[in-house]
Amino acid sequence: MSSGAQTAKRPSQWAIWFFGALGGILWGYDTGVISGAILFIPDDIPLSSLEQGTVVSGLLVGAMLGAGVSGKLADTLGRRLLILLGGIVFVIGTLGAALGVNVAMLVGFRFVMGVGVGIVSVVVPMYLSELAPARIRGRLTSLMQLLVTVGIFLAYVTDFAFAESRDWRWMIGLGVIPAVVLAIGIYTQPESPRWLVAQKPDGGEEDARVVLERLRGTPEAAEAELSEIRESVRVERENTEKVAIGTLFSPRLRRLTLIGMLLVFFQNFVGINTIIYYAPTLLTDVGFGATGAIGANVGIGAVNMLMTLPGMWLIDRAGRRPLLRWGAVGMCVAMIVLAVTNLVGLEQGPLLLGLTLAGIVVYIASFSISWGPVQWVLLPELFPLRVRAGAVAFCVTFNWLFNMTVALLFPSLLEAFGAGWNFLFFAMTTAAAYIYATRLLPETKGRSLEEIERSLAQPVTAKPA
Repeated sequence: MSSGAQTAKRPSQWAIWFFGALGGILWGYDTGVISGAILFIPDDIPLSSLEQGTVVSGLLVGAMLGAGVSGKLADTLGRRLLILLGGIVFVIGTLGAALGVNVAMLVGFRFVMGVGVGIVSVVVPMYLSELAPARIRGRLTSLMQLLVTVGIFLAYVTDFAFAESRDWRWMIGLGVIPAVVLAIGIYTQPESPRWLVAQKPDGGEEDARVVLERLRGTPEAAEAELSEIRESVRVERENTEKVAIGTLFSPRLRRLTLIGMLLVFFQNFVGINTIIYYAPTLLTDVGFGATGAIGANVGIGAVNMLMTLPGMWLIDRAGRRPLLRWGAVGMCVAMIVLAVTNLVGLEQGPLLLGLTLAGIVVYIASFSISWGPVQWVLLPELFPLRVRAGAVAFCVTFNWLFNMTVALLFPSLLEAFGAGWNFLFFAMTTAAAYIYATRLLPETKGRSLEEIERSLAQPVTAKPA
């Protein structure tokens, strides 16, 4: 390959990864920024406990809608155009929420932001994987989870920067900057070659060849990959079927659907959303000041981001099931510590503050190295090709539903029962998650998708690792 080709190739590749990364960071920022903002919104807009949960979960309801329609729209409009529309939706929702003057405006525009989150959560990983060279395609699946944690961390830093001024509007409003950059930048990037071949019968292959030559640097490499895409599209057309709910619960797929649904259930009901959305609220309840709680939250966000890295490294070495099992153990121990600390009636002081913060840090580290990245890798591996797209979309939609349920109800449950009993409940769900990972979940490490499909076609119980 000539040096000229190398020079032409590198800027295109880096621009694609940059704008793809921006989509993941924006997803994380908009989900994480509310944890600090919710402490100060009542300065301007009084909120009951239920209204707090509604403001937080409005984004998640929108995300369900965005994720639910993204699959069909990505095939109809194209990956690039849908990401552009997602960026525009982000801008509208962010500005509206930042300028909100009542609960209805906050919830409504948080819902609009959520539609953008749902679109990005489905389409950006799809776009990146379809443009990536084969040698790094697999890494991008778990990389997306890392980028989301980066976005959450940046949201926590922004919350801290505006904590002294209590300016929640700037906390939310600054999210418009990456949204605008994403919308403008993605417009300059190429469409997915796979979409061009699959969805444009007239001229699609020629357009795809142009894109691949730009990305891979030589006509030979482009033609080789184009041949693979043609074959992949042919196989998918022959083997993929429209998925009805009844199909997913047919005798052949019932067990796999149950495993996938339990995976997304436990990922949300082990309590992660209470930490991501409400850690500052929990910390102020045990004696932290608002600024101190948000400062501690920055540390929690850093742990969340950094512990995702060993999870990405271990997932193909230790395997999916061992990570989930040991992650559940760590989370369960942390939740027991938090429950006991709050239920024994310790007075506010350094001991209570230290134990609470330590429990949260151990919990978030255990989740970030295991249940955080593993779900997004494991879900597509579980289902046969012919139903994979529909089955994953079904499970991801329920993932957002479970996320929303926890976010909506937690403030009211916290007010009604106190933190201790809620932590005890999550200790029990993490123990149940350990049993699920040990007794029901199959191991998929080091196996081809075809191998996995053959072994899971029959209802065979997984052997303990």
